[in-house]
Amino acid sequence: MLDQASLGFATLRWRDGGLELLDQTALPAEERYLRPAGLPELVAAIRRLAVRGAPALGCAGAYGMVLAVAGEDDPVRWRRRLETGAEELIAARPTAVNLAVGVGRLLAAGRRLAGDGADPRRWTQALLAEARAFHAEDEALCAEIGRNGAELLPDPVRILTHCNAGALATGGIGTALGVVYAARAAGRTVRVLADETRPLLQGARLTAWELTRAGIPVTVQADGAAGSALAAGEVDAVIVGADRIAANGDVANKVGTYPLAVLAREHGVPFYVAAPTTTIDLDCPDGSAIPIEQRPEEEVLAFAGAAAAPGARARNPAFDLTPAALVTALVTERGVLPAPDRTGLAAHCAGASSG
Repeated sequence: MLDQASLGFATLRWRDGGLELLDQTALPAEERYLRPAGLPELVAAIRRLAVRGAPALGCAGAYGMVLAVAGEDDPVRWRRRLETGAEELIAARPTAVNLAVGVGRLLAAGRRLAGDGADPRRWTQALLAEARAFHAEDEALCAEIGRNGAELLPDPVRILTHCNAGALATGGIGTALGVVYAARAAGRTVRVLADETRPLLQGARLTAWELTRAGIPVTVQADGAAGSALAAGEVDAVIVGADRIAANGDVANKVGTYPLAVLAREHGVPFYVAAPTTTIDLDCPDGSAIPIEQRPEEEVLAFAGAAAAPGARARNPAFDLTPAALVTALVTERGVLPAPDRTGLAAHCAGASSG
């Protein structure tokens, strides 16, 4: 079975009594792991994108809840740290719903544990077991998403992707790139065209790093070159991940995804979104209700040593919204849902079979 170990790295792991994160801000130049000493260090790592990607943030949030209470032996303080830790973690990246899902699951587990006796150290160990289980479940979800998505692809296939929705963004082999890895494992000839993804180059730095390590041919292009590649017939499918999917099927993903979906529709190329059902937020009615994180202006005002003219301002949303009508199909661990809408998503999340 393809997993992160076979790719030669771990996005995050609990080892020797602590959490370790592959520092994605250092890639591809340096492969180094961070070991947050406590919750403040983890929150800082999340905010500066040392760990990123909705499913990976869910796992980090789960482990973060363990860090929030680690070493506490007073029941009252343990409960207080559990609650405040959840608030701090969720606030770190508001758009990616998986972070709130992971934190929420551990918060519920912690509340149950705190009602059973008065042994906070035992509660912490049980909380760690729950975080490990959440991580393992995400790994399994990625494998299923990959298998389901691979069935949609022709052979050979040229895939265009945006940002990084691979192993670096999850607890497993990835969502969009999980489909790529599964297609390759099934014997298909796969080539990938990766948008560089401004402003932090997640495509050029991270997607290209992952795929070259896996021996999958990848070509990096400027985000603005996607339209000409589609017009020239150089793309068979567009596959992206998601940070949150609203109840009506609208998708929040790394900024630049929406114009890519419009271009794919214009040129008759299928636009697939690959994500676990944990990314679907049925409490969010549509895309307008999804909070869009605004990143620091400095990320776009300077690049490669060059700066914008003094006095210029920057607009730097981390994500944009793709209307459900532009999504050819949603791929989850439960199957493939063509043309996702409110009714189809509700049934899909309830466990109904999909095409």
